Amino acid sequence: MVASARSRDLFGQPRGLTVLFLTQMWEIFSYYGMRSLLVYYMTKQLSLGQQHASLVYGAYTATVYFTPIIGGVISDRWLGRRRAVIIGASIMALGHFLMASESLFYFALAAIALGNGLFLPSLPSQIDGLYAKDDPRRGSAYNVYYVGINVGGLLAPLVCGTLGELYGWHYGFGAAGIGMLAGLVIYVLGSRHLPEEGPRRTDAPTQPAVALQRHELWQRVRVLAAIALTVMLFRGAYEQLGNTIALWADTGVNRALGGFTIPMTWFQSLNPLLVIVLTPLFVAHWTRQARNGREPAPARKMAIGALGVACAYLLLAVVSATAPAGQASWIWLALFFLVLTSGELFILPIGLGLFARLAPAGHGATTIAAWFFTTFGGSLLAGVLGTYWSVLGPSSFFVLMGAVGIAAGALLWLLDRPTRKVEAVAQLPAAAIGQATPL
Repeated sequence: MVASARSRDLFGQPRGLTVLFLTQMWEIFSYYGMRSLLVYYMTKQLSLGQQHASLVYGAYTATVYFTPIIGGVISDRWLGRRRAVIIGASIMALGHFLMASESLFYFALAAIALGNGLFLPSLPSQIDGLYAKDDPRRGSAYNVYYVGINVGGLLAPLVCGTLGELYGWHYGFGAAGIGMLAGLVIYVLGSRHLPEEGPRRTDAPTQPAVALQRHELWQRVRVLAAIALTVMLFRGAYEQLGNTIALWADTGVNRALGGFTIPMTWFQSLNPLLVIVLTPLFVAHWTRQARNGREPAPARKMAIGALGVACAYLLLAVVSATAPAGQASWIWLALFFLVLTSGELFILPIGLGLFARLAPAGHGATTIAAWFFTTFGGSLLAGVLGTYWSVLGPSSFFVLMGAVGIAAGALLWLLDRPTRKVEAVAQLPAAAIGQATPL
């Protein structure tokens, strides 16, 4: 049942959307707050070597986005999305508080990854249920959601990073745990505004509908799998933000501003801040293009985004190679975040919306989990690529990341035509699907 009603609207959107993005905002606050400290904590407090710390960082961030594949199936088949969110959030909060103990470091990381597996696919998969099929606000829902959750990413380094860097690592980790509890409370108190639980996948009728749509579903799987693999490659470069970019901000950037030295973790707030500022501008631009019939198709937008991220890294390659005494101005790092975030907005929220629209009935959480699985592969790749940081040096490493972005952009451009065909078929009535032209 659609949960939206005009009497429940808030700021022009269903009140349930506010509940969902506030819940995820605090989850993002806790995750990125801890992540902004993780590499520094491992190298400075636990005395791990750079390559070891990079591999641990990559393995952790990869696992965080692997567990949703299993969690999405559990949510769709057994727990239901609401219970999955509550259980997952509780386990994650426990994991953040366990970070206070150095001896429980790896156990704490495992708890956060396990809880995220239930939480992450079950929350955004509730968005579509807030809108009627003909609701004109439905198309912008994921952009609004993406802006909302980035508020958490903006606050995380400023609060958790500052506490950890200036007052002690465990204060920062504790603040992340409190943020996770805040998200859990908001979700429980606001659950009355969320869509009703649909039938579990095991309770839903299957054979006739599945047989009718099998060919169409196979087309979706092939295209979504190809996009997912390409986005994994893209994330190999993008996920360096909390890894090698953080290390370069520490050693390769002059962070002096007058008599004040900008904390390293503050730069990680630039990305979510720019998401909040730039999203309305891009949405307005795409709306104007749509009115004139010139809006790029989703895969083409994503290709543009990957190429934008490649340009950001190539910019850093030039800057790091020409910086006097190996110390680049912090202004160049800020410009890097501007270009990179612009590219991000063309690919990440667009891809999430594409996966949500093409999700088969009864598999909403699982399909969303498949999108987040791209972060698993990408983070694992980013961790491996990060080991070349101390081998290649900053300039050559940034050229390598630029090449990764260019490769991802080229592949996404090639996927534009099959993606448009799948979306066109998905909009046909069920009776007409069998007559659609195969890919």
